[in-house]
Amino acid sequence: MSANGLLAQRNQTIMDAIRRQLAENLARVEERIAAACQRAGRSRDSVTLVAVTKTVSVEIASELVLLGPRDLGENRPQELWRKRELIPDVRWHLIGHLQRNKIERTVPIVHRIHSVDSFRLLKALDQYGPAMVLLEFNCSDEPTKGGFSPLEVDQVIEALSGLRQLRVTGLMTMAALQADPERCRPTFQRLRLLRDRIHATYPLHELSMGMSNDFEVAIEEGATLVRLGSVLFEGLSR
Repeated sequence: MSANGLLAQRNQTIMDAIRRQLAENLARVEERIAAACQRAGRSRDSVTLVAVTKTVSVEIASELVLLGPRDLGENRPQELWRKRELIPDVRWHLIGHLQRNKIERTVPIVHRIHSVDSFRLLKALDQYGPAMVLLEFNCSDEPTKGGFSPLEVDQVIEALSGLRQLRVTGLMTMAALQADPERCRPTFQRLRLLRDRIHATYPLHELSMGMSNDFEVAIEEGATLVRLGSVLFEGLSR
């Protein structure tokens, strides 16, 4: 066999191994999501898996899409722009901070922005045009995390009442990293209570909460979107 043939065979072997590992990881995640939904008395269809691809190549992300997931998330707008050009036929979610000077290029190509974290960004997005977004709240009270303070909920409600074009569909949060996921439960409960309070005057349905370390607890507390990366891509070369 020629050198090119050997190289092609080696590459095929590597990709086959990647596909098997992805399929195994996804099956385990799906089992855990289904079990958490069952414990909460919810349908599996009530939770959307957003696969966070920030640590993996376009090739690996594309292989995951072939296995079924249709929602992909990125933290950085520039990386989302790049990957979206190469994987166009999925729903892209921006889950990290969005600077106002990146609104024009980002909004037309995303399904949802999870991370509207300030009144200035909320106003700028509304002025830009229609988009579907979530408001990020810092429900763990960590100084290093962004987002609205839960203490600003009344100001948030007032700001929502003045929106003209933007569609706010829910809230998002990140819990502190904990060895015991149960310790994240109060953070998720807090976001759900904020959603319920705002919903009384402005309809909100989505809760984006739960990551690889704590998504089962988040689902039990009402998450409708879980943002999973490492648990899906475990065991793979990045």
